[in-house]
Amino acid sequence: MRLHKEGFTILIFTALILIGFNAGIRFLAGENSLFASIFLILSFIFFVLVVQFFRNPLRSTPQEPGSIIAPADGQVVVIEEVEELEYFKDRRRQISIFMSPLNVHVNRVPISGKVVYYKYFKGKYLVAWHPKSSTENERTSVVMEENGKEVLFRQIAGAVARRIVCYVKPGDELSKGDEYGFIKFGSRIDVYLPLNADVTVEIGQKTIGGETVIAKWK
Repeated sequence: MRLHKEGFTILIFTALILIGFNAGIRFLAGENSLFASIFLILSFIFFVLVVQFFRNPLRSTPQEPGSIIAPADGQVVVIEEVEELEYFKDRRRQISIFMSPLNVHVNRVPISGKVVYYKYFKGKYLVAWHPKSSTENERTSVVMEENGKEVLFRQIAGAVARRIVCYVKPGDELSKGDEYGFIKFGSRIDVYLPLNADVTVEIGQKTIGGETVIAKWK
């Protein structure tokens, strides 16, 4: 299993803290203490959960022309027509994917093309499914252009996620499925498409980042 680079420091500190706690408990309670044994088992389970959060599996991205790929693992929670006021300033089709702490949290670009816009916003930490989280939470917005057509995709921090990482900048040329960011410990990504894009997912559907086709250009 590959681990994402964003997890290395956290995993080292987590391991050191757990080792310290376990050593202290065994020193105070004794080597044969039932409590010390239970705490050791719980520590191991907790560490495994943290490790799996930072897994970074290889993905095979469909390269069929006109396909728009899911930027994250998770569940589709919103498909609706909205007014996008930050960049397009018109009506767009919004698809939102919610990531639980159990999902892979690597974020991938949904199309091939050039990054034409990037902006980071400080904000609140409302739960990721809150209607106002798209405009009030900490977030990043990226717009990519493919053959004259543009897609905006937005990382949104949630109540637990307090660290958004985005690696791209305007002018970058990327291929669909390329890694562009990471959100630590659960959140969501919104994708804004033209109204005439053909949406190929439905509410409640599970997505695989870099693999699931969520829409196609008209």
